[in-house]
Amino acid sequence: MLLLDVQEVNKIHKNKHLIQDVSFTVDAGECKVLVCNKETGELFINLLFDIDSPTSGTVLFKGERLHPNKHSTYVGVFMLEDGHYERMTVKEFLSFFKDMYRSELSVEKTLEKVGLFDKQKIKLERLTYSELRRLHLARVFIHNPSLVILEEPEQNVDTESVILIRKTIESLRQEKKGILITTFSLETALSITDDVYILNEDGFKRVESEQEVVQEEFVPVEIEEQHEEEEATIAKPIRIDKIPAKVNEKLILFDPMEIYFVESQEGNSYIHVKEGRFLCTYTLNELQEKLKVFGFFRCHRSYIINLQRVREVITWTRNSYSLILDNKEKSSIPLSKGRYDELKEIMGL
Repeated sequence: MLLLDVQEVNKIHKNKHLIQDVSFTVDAGECKVLVCNKETGELFINLLFDIDSPTSGTVLFKGERLHPNKHSTYVGVFMLEDGHYERMTVKEFLSFFKDMYRSELSVEKTLEKVGLFDKQKIKLERLTYSELRRLHLARVFIHNPSLVILEEPEQNVDTESVILIRKTIESLRQEKKGILITTFSLETALSITDDVYILNEDGFKRVESEQEVVQEEFVPVEIEEQHEEEEATIAKPIRIDKIPAKVNEKLILFDPMEIYFVESQEGNSYIHVKEGRFLCTYTLNELQEKLKVFGFFRCHRSYIINLQRVREVITWTRNSYSLILDNKEKSSIPLSKGRYDELKEIMGL
């Protein structure tokens, strides 16, 4: 069932394109993520709810213009800066919204889903930031909406909350709810779903899915055999252990063991080292071949990680995994479901 239909939406302010040519749909049971900055995400959500008007294009919910008053029963919204009544208890807060929406869902079971069952009598002013975020997530689906819109659901929350949020998202998908998420983190987006879109000053584009990349990289057996024969007759070049990257117009060389991970964005490869991020002259496929002898692993279509830098493997849900690195930022890198077993085999797990 088609829930949300966004077609050719543009927003222009003072001759500047703030949002350009955005078109996508969200069906029941689908989760889609828009990667954008906070300002763009807020603006886009306002356009969805007709709080702000697009310069051109249409936004429809089940064939009608989406309006917060008219469709509040069917759409749940989770914003980064949701308000609350600090003197209320957790149960009072959620019961208030249950009564407002005339919901038949259980407050206790809903709180159990977000890990707050034992906090029912605690006042909101005593909750941690992560617990408050989980409570607002409970508020979003206490009335059982068919479409859920989440702004930065994992920003600044603890690991326990991320796990519970991921499980909740997966549960909503299984219940055939449509989910739209905005986040600034491409890593977070890719570890949640394969339906990821980038929305920035350059426009709107979809990130290729794992399956699409595999199809593009597939080479028929006959051609592979031909290449192997040709390569056998060519002398192997001297192996260069340095990886080149660009800084302005200069070329610098990194030792492979300096590299934490490599990511691909919009056709470019970026090397992440202690000093920051640098544009690399090689493609991700070329880097995969060059770095695998140094213990690097292609954990995702868009990422290669240094296995020596992996501190933790986190299972968010049955189909969602991340690798936490030992750098200062504790970078969280998505691990594809299809490559999880391969990693376990490599690491002897």
